[in-house]
Amino acid sequence: MATTSLHSLRLPQLHRRHRLRHHFPSSSINLTLSSSTTTSSPILTFDSLASHLAASDFRQADEETRRLLIVLAGEAAQKRGYVFFSEVQFIAADDLRAIDDLWSRHSEGRFGYSVQRRLWEKSRRDFTKFFINIGWMRRMETEVEQFIYKSFPGEFIWELGDETPEGHLPLTNALRGTQLLGSILTHPAFEIEEVVEGEEEEEENGEKDKERGKALSSSRRLKPDYSF
Repeated sequence: MATTSLHSLRLPQLHRRHRLRHHFPSSSINLTLSSSTTTSSPILTFDSLASHLAASDFRQADEETRRLLIVLAGEAAQKRGYVFFSEVQFIAADDLRAIDDLWSRHSEGRFGYSVQRRLWEKSRRDFTKFFINIGWMRRMETEVEQFIYKSFPGEFIWELGDETPEGHLPLTNALRGTQLLGSILTHPAFEIEEVVEGEEEEEENGEKDKERGKALSSSRRLKPDYSF
């Protein structure tokens, strides 16, 4: 398993960004990649991911998601066989949202990056708490409370059941570290949802403040006068 080194921070000088068009003729999602340096564009589709998820084959869907991220990240990632966290910025927001939508649609809204983003924020971006909550870490049998990563793939849950933690999938190579997953969860693809949730929270807090103000005002009006 590769680890992030200093050369992972260097961006490829001749990175060719892919432009993708989404079509929705059926439940599948098709993408067309084009490059300014080529006359014939290779075709990349989300059909396999949609098919695996529709069949509830979450193990294969996870593998396909990893493959798609590598392709979408660019040529350097494809040659290397995995994605550096610094390459996530090259993935179009529409593509990440399309992947996330498929996961969400076929898991009753329990899997996907947007779900993981929400739970990560709920954990105050503490990856240890986050990993424990989504079932990626388990408690060790020691007197002192300690947690370790679960073993891949045997200790992970590859089905949607009552015992499956929300946000358990996709894995996204998170066991190699937190930088790649962090870059995906903070990608602009999920900023809109964060703003909307933030506005709802502000509105809710505002209503609570109003209620507190009313209660305080009422208590002041009803407070007995013992000055006589």
